[in-house]
Amino acid sequence: MNRRPTLDGDEGPGAVAARLTGRPARAVRPVSGALSEVALDDGRLVVVKRSEDPGAVRAEAAGLRWLAEAGAVRVPAVHGDDPRWLVVDRVAEGRPSAAAAGRFGRDLAALHASGAPAFGAPPPGGLEDAYIGRAPMRNLDGGDWPDWYAEHRVLPYLRLAVDAGTVRPAESAVIEEFCARLPELAGPAEPPARLHGDLWNGNVLWGGDGEVWLIDPAAHGGHRETDLAMLRLFGCPHLDRVLEGYQEAAPLAEGWRDRVGPHQLFPLLVHAVLFGRGYAEQAVAAARTALAR
Repeated sequence: MNRRPTLDGDEGPGAVAARLTGRPARAVRPVSGALSEVALDDGRLVVVKRSEDPGAVRAEAAGLRWLAEAGAVRVPAVHGDDPRWLVVDRVAEGRPSAAAAGRFGRDLAALHASGAPAFGAPPPGGLEDAYIGRAPMRNLDGGDWPDWYAEHRVLPYLRLAVDAGTVRPAESAVIEEFCARLPELAGPAEPPARLHGDLWNGNVLWGGDGEVWLIDPAAHGGHRETDLAMLRLFGCPHLDRVLEGYQEAAPLAEGWRDRVGPHQLFPLLVHAVLFGRGYAEQAVAAARTALAR
């Protein structure tokens, strides 16, 4: 008797790929504990990703579809998802190049310009309770970027870090002062941009086709400078060319370099929650520098 596939982990990646793509799997290669590469019978390669949290799968699938809908950046096509599994195209990796970086900058500007309904808006079909990496992230609409950013992107992670003892009370006061003064530090008002939301170098793939592909989004409506600040925070090959391409397509508001630190405060606090004290120190330093300007 054939056993009915379930969603609670009884299936292997090959069976999941077959069920969600409608094509038999010919080979499976584990990549990590949660990722496998599966070769389908029609020659395509897909990545099968498993999550213990159903919300994480739904959020990632919705984010990939929302980014693809803009027709600006390249993202792997979603072939199927359910409460535990996500199946997407495998991106053949190549080498970084300055030419690809310039095109990526222009494409990223186009993605941001495609917009979002509001700051904090989740992708269509996404969730209010989403994720950035392994950390929970709430997508709640806000009207004013400085207030929204403080309330929903900085302070929630600050509270978690303080509760864990990663950020000390005196340091917390510095970041709270930064939040209070954010309206005067935020620069000119901008409309909500369609963000990747977790744009660190590990989520930027330099494809074998000579183009840049983006994976693992924490997509939401936000300020476009946040994506760019995250690229700078964790490094990116040919970052200067990425920024040149971006500026050619959609020049940033005057003073944007002085605002890199404030936009990095959110990912730094997320990393402080996930990985500890070193990131907390960087977050406090970023807040202090912003306050001193």
